Parts: sequence; structure tokens; C-alpha cells
Amino acid sequence: MVGMFHGHTHNCKCQLDWHPMYIPGTRHTEGEGCEHVFSSSNKLACSTRHTSPFHQHQTIKEHFSFWDTGKYATLSNFVWNHYCEALNSIQTLTAELCLTDEDLVQFLKDEYVYLDRLKLLPVRDQLCIHYVEEVGNNALTSIPTGSLEEINNALAVARIRVDSSYAKLQHAEGLVGHIKTQLAVDQWWEIGGPEYRCFKEEASLGKYRTASR
Repeated sequence: MVGMFHGHTHNCKCQLDWHPMYIPGTRHTEGEGCEHVFSSSNKLACSTRHTSPFHQHQTIKEHFSFWDTGKYATLSNFVWNHYCEALNSIQTLTAELCLTDEDLVQFLKDEYVYLDRLKLLPVRDQLCIHYVEEVGNNALTSIPTGSLEEINNALAVARIRVDSSYAKLQHAEGLVGHIKTQLAVDQWWEIGGPEYRCFKEEASLGKYRTASR
């Protein structure tokens, strides 16, 4: 289980397996008990900072002794309140949404299948994204060829840059033409056009999904 505080930094599919909200019996538990303990014990730093090791150990021991006693005394109420809260939530949601336990289980399965399919887009969409990326590639729109002054001062360097740029241009044109044939595109997609924008956005989302897995 991943604690509630850290759980939302994980991707959605991971949360379906490990987030407390989806694990039977842990829905109203945030899983951050240690954080509560640390938050309370951190306050001891001010009072023990300049004391002797003996008094530091004594203060820490007394703190956790009172902590255990207080938590044990309120444990029954804690469990009872959460139990009543869970029953109330179940009754309210069941009445409002007309759902059964089987529906909730099926919803989780459907979401898991949906997220699993996001690993790979349909073949045509993959080709469209590849096409958009190559059309907008710098090899086609901004090929560095160097200025005349650079060519005059360093002709050998400029020739290498021109040859490299021309090779990139040929490669990009060949790749775009190949994808264009596979997609049966009659005319080149205009940069900024509807098809281009659609799959340009899908390409960005694909990178985001990959980074968030």
C-alpha cells in the first residue's frame, strides 16, 4: 500500500493496485500513521536541543509513553467512528447512484483495462503522430546551412554542415513520404492545420503518459 499523501504522485494504474482508496478495508485510512507520529515528536526538538543526553532520552520516552496511552484510550472511538462513517457513505451512495457492490468492482476492472490499453495507441494514430513529428522536424523547417561569412572563413566546416543538413532533409522527406503512403494522405498536412494540431497534441500527451508511468 502507498500512503494517501504520496499515492497521487504515482500514475493512475499504480493507484488502482496500491492506493488505500482501492484496497478493501483501507478506504478511510490514509496510511500515513508514521507521519502523524513524526509530526508530533518533532516538537520535542525545541525543548531538548540544549539538554543533556539523559534528559533528551527521558523527554522522548515520556512523550511516546503519553502518546501510546492517549491513542489506546481513543482507539475504540476511532474505530467506531470510522465504521459508522463508512456505513453512512455506502448507504448514501447506494441510494443516490443505484449501484451494487458488483458495479463498483466492475468499474475498477474497466478502468484498469482502459489504462492498460493506453500503453500503445492504435497503429494509425501512431503513424499520424510520427508523421506530424517529422513534418514539423527542424530538418524540414530550419536547416542550419551557415552564413556566407562563415563559408568564406571556413569553407570546409560550412561544406560539412551543408552536407549534413541535406542528408537530414533527404532522410526526413523519405520518412514523411513513407508514412504518408501508409496513411494514404493525398496532400501534406499543413503545419497548424486541424489534423496536425490533433496528433501534435496526442504526441505531447503520449510523452506525458510515458513520463507519469
